Amino acid sequence: MGAMPRPMVTAGLVVAGILLAAFVLLVAFLVLRQERLLYFPSRQLTSSPVDHGLEAADLAVVTDDAVRLYGWWIRGSGRRVLLYFHGNAGNVSDRLARAKLLHDRLGLDVFLVDYRGYGRSEGSPSEDGLLRDARAIYRTAVEAGFRPEQIVVFGESLGAAVAIDLAARWACAGLVLETPFLSVREVARVHYPFVPSWLVHDVFDNGSRIAEVGVPKLLFVAELDEVVPAAQGRRLFERARGVRELYVIPGAHHNDTFVVGGDRYWKAWEKFLAALPPAPPSRAGE
Repeated sequence: MGAMPRPMVTAGLVVAGILLAAFVLLVAFLVLRQERLLYFPSRQLTSSPVDHGLEAADLAVVTDDAVRLYGWWIRGSGRRVLLYFHGNAGNVSDRLARAKLLHDRLGLDVFLVDYRGYGRSEGSPSEDGLLRDARAIYRTAVEAGFRPEQIVVFGESLGAAVAIDLAARWACAGLVLETPFLSVREVARVHYPFVPSWLVHDVFDNGSRIAEVGVPKLLFVAELDEVVPAAQGRRLFERARGVRELYVIPGAHHNDTFVVGGDRYWKAWEKFLAALPPAPPSRAGE
């Protein structure tokens, strides 16, 4: 069999070069725009607590790098406060229906504050920025009169990473995570397997941090999660230490956990909160 004609060899090299260049450009595009693939903030608030029949006070939180955050203190019984860290899309107004259920069913006060770059909060989001935001919100809750033993930290999706970091650093009564992930790099491997993981710079390494959280933990995992594979939530649970509970919600997807979970979902919350050490009398509002 004779040698391949030179024009065919040249054409093959040209095609290979074009494909390689296209691949490099695609990866570069994803890397340069990775913040827009991770953070999907909305500036427009679509509702307020009063629209949901909730009594609330405006919160103006200032971070240690002088970024002003906006949100609400939804008033409950004053016995426990939930610091609610939402996911990567929308803003706090999109979480008011859920906040009402947390308030009405569990009697919780709820601090619902937007990250930097979301809603009316200043700045733009980043891993370091969101972790700073969480610490500022915690300080605001303490300044409002809540003791650490009264504070429960709750994070959904991206907010789970924010919640884990906060609970690993500062004292609280418990930690609740919903649709949590091992790290942004692990999630990126699922959706963008061709992108080298070391190019992802906002990592949110929950898999490494979770073992540092000593308080009781409740993890909700969606069985059919199309964003974060349920296996990641299970593996995160396995890496956690101390008192912990795992509830895999049958048939649930990433954004319908409490709807699909129904009464069993809320009973898991009630059981978890009831098992926490009794909170001391509140100084909130004094």
